Amino acid sequence: MDSVARTIANDVYEQLRHDIISCRMPPGSKINIQALVQKYEVSLGAVREALSKLSAEGLVDARAQRGYTVSDVSPEDLAELTDARVRIEQECLKLAIEKGGLEWETDIVAALHRLSHTPYTMPDDPAVLDQRWVKAHREFHRALVSACGNRWLLRIRGQLYDQSERYRQLSVPLARAERDVAQEHRNIADAVIARDVARACAAIASHMWTTTQIVTTGLT
Repeated sequence: MDSVARTIANDVYEQLRHDIISCRMPPGSKINIQALVQKYEVSLGAVREALSKLSAEGLVDARAQRGYTVSDVSPEDLAELTDARVRIEQECLKLAIEKGGLEWETDIVAALHRLSHTPYTMPDDPAVLDQRWVKAHREFHRALVSACGNRWLLRIRGQLYDQSERYRQLSVPLARAERDVAQEHRNIADAVIARDVARACAAIASHMWTTTQIVTTGLT
């Protein structure tokens, strides 16, 4: 594959990945390859290359004689995903707290400030996350562990975060009025900056499992 074809395939991959993670392509839905070829005005090979990469990431299922489907969601998958996320996130936090300096702390405060002042949902549709919030939320959680120093842990963490993003999108219509997500983020940041490992690990676990419980209710 030449450089131009590789760039086209990567562009298709990025767009499909975004649509899957944001649930614009619903979990479990069948993927019409020919429709994608026409939509993006690209070759069949470019679409197949993109789908192959997404399949390797666990976002797309490839089945013989049945083509491709968006990977489905389930309470069982969410429970295992959250368990893995909590374990990896806590390890990353421990290392970041140990190694992080003043610049790291400043990045966390700035990311939290940005997140706190970004609308959570779309003004015209409270059941849909505002993509500006999605970006700010990702950056806040990335800042928390940015001083971790272990590339492999951070890579795995990133993959798990992306998988969880679909469930986060599904949680929005199910949100509980009594839940204060902004306060949860402040609690996490306060514990991390205070270098309180036990409190930080407990706060991040509670934050993740609360979302899991809400989504599980909607999936069952």
